[in-house]
Amino acid sequence: MRVLIATDAWHPQINGVVRSLEYMAHEAPHFGAEAVLLTPERFQSVPMPGYPEIRLALARPGRVARILDRIGPTHVHIATEGPIGLAVRTACRRLGMDFTTSYHTRFPEYVSARAPIPQAWSYRALRWFHGEARAMMVSTASLERELHGRGFQRIRRWTRGVDTELFRPRHERILDSRAPIFLSVGRVAVEKNLEAFLSLDLPGTKVVVGDGPARTDLQKKYPQARFLGALAGEDLARVYASADVFVFPSLTDTFGIVLLEALASGLPIAAYPVTGPADVVGDSACGILSEDLREAALSALEIPKSRCRTYGETFTWRESARQFFHNIQEARATA
Repeated sequence: MRVLIATDAWHPQINGVVRSLEYMAHEAPHFGAEAVLLTPERFQSVPMPGYPEIRLALARPGRVARILDRIGPTHVHIATEGPIGLAVRTACRRLGMDFTTSYHTRFPEYVSARAPIPQAWSYRALRWFHGEARAMMVSTASLERELHGRGFQRIRRWTRGVDTELFRPRHERILDSRAPIFLSVGRVAVEKNLEAFLSLDLPGTKVVVGDGPARTDLQKKYPQARFLGALAGEDLARVYASADVFVFPSLTDTFGIVLLEALASGLPIAAYPVTGPADVVGDSACGILSEDLREAALSALEIPKSRCRTYGETFTWRESARQFFHNIQEARATA
């Protein structure tokens, strides 16, 4: 089985979509599959207005159709609803090729946070985009229920994993800030609700890892917090291991791979009781979910790190890939 995975999210972006697709490609041979990634690297691109770190590919259905013909995939998976995803969807429809999709990002909420566009309009567009797919993959049970309620169909579950060898508890603490250290990792943008974390009255130090359009303003407004910029690999793992609590203030994430990285590093979670944290933490007793984020952060200090590490080890990229390729096989069988 040769699967072409089309994605608008790719390097140099650092996010859960990119990480997930990289691991799917790496794990594919274990499931008798070959994964070929169609990314913005194959096209000319322009910076996204208001978010120049993200490049928008100038992908056209005609060229995409030629790429599909050259690669000869047995299945197409469209991971994002951007220009590449739209061009691949159009090409597949013209060529009579079946495809699956995945729902990673709450675009309606993200768009409405930046522009006066009703969420109902955006959800209507997303139902159209995913409506012709043989299956639409989502990461959590609560998101599946929500999208069913919004009229989406043929939904299948695809959870996420974590590299437990990289993200692990360590004796060395590289952050020399006053303890306890409350850490948040992710894109520094308005939709991540970081001010809900940065404005909390907490002891110790708040640390933010990540970059994005809101970083400059937030650094000026909250000078006592430490902003470390974007980190990856060993540098990121060592920061996780140096913190005491992971604070996840987002109200719009569909999952949050950073939650798994934190748990694998031995960090308890403090978050709102919303999709993503509610699904990941569940009844594990590895986090505190509350509308009072300050109380959640303080209470999380009492959770044993060993419990979080043990729970974090239950999430693997091998299991994530098994679900992904199983969903594709099932979708093909029902075509």
